[in-house]
Amino acid sequence: MTTDGALARLIRSSADRTTAAGAEVCDLCAASVADDHAHLYDTGQEEVCCVCRPCSVLFAGAGAGDGHYRLVPRRRVRLPHLDTAVLGVPVGLVFFVPRTDGTVTAQGPSPAGAMRWEVDAAAWQELAGTCPRLATVEPEVEALLVNTVHGLDHHWIVPIDDCYRMVAVVRNEWRGLSGGGKVWPAVERFFEDLTERP
Repeated sequence: MTTDGALARLIRSSADRTTAAGAEVCDLCAASVADDHAHLYDTGQEEVCCVCRPCSVLFAGAGAGDGHYRLVPRRRVRLPHLDTAVLGVPVGLVFFVPRTDGTVTAQGPSPAGAMRWEVDAAAWQELAGTCPRLATVEPEVEALLVNTVHGLDHHWIVPIDDCYRMVAVVRNEWRGLSGGGKVWPAVERFFEDLTERP
């Protein structure tokens, strides 16, 4: 074996890893995933994982994954105006996640990631009484996503991965102390791009 041969193999191997590192893979089996792939919600780590189609099938049923992993649904439902003031969260860009234990958390984006508050469960039930569709939100994996900043009036039931995408938009576009001139147009584009899905 020559030094040139070993060096050439090392360079090729490094290039192969660099190419592979840019492609998204399934977080469970490391297979390549399509651009429009499914996600799992890791309830222990409270994070979203990418999954390929075969792995997603394993978690499709209720109780699959022993509750540790939950398949994130794809549905999006645009809701009429809701008076979310009853929930006591003083920000206009926020998402509300009901939990399996009956609690509800509110999370709002910031330059450092998502901020989190506890919401009174009775207040959530009161709001759901005015909008029965809220009672259909799947705990942990769906959320009520709200944007009332700058006079907007967006209220959506969305998969939890949409909420994390919105947080990433804010984090990526925020500049300085006030956010700069790019963050709010980017947030508005995010909401304009949401489409209803059954």
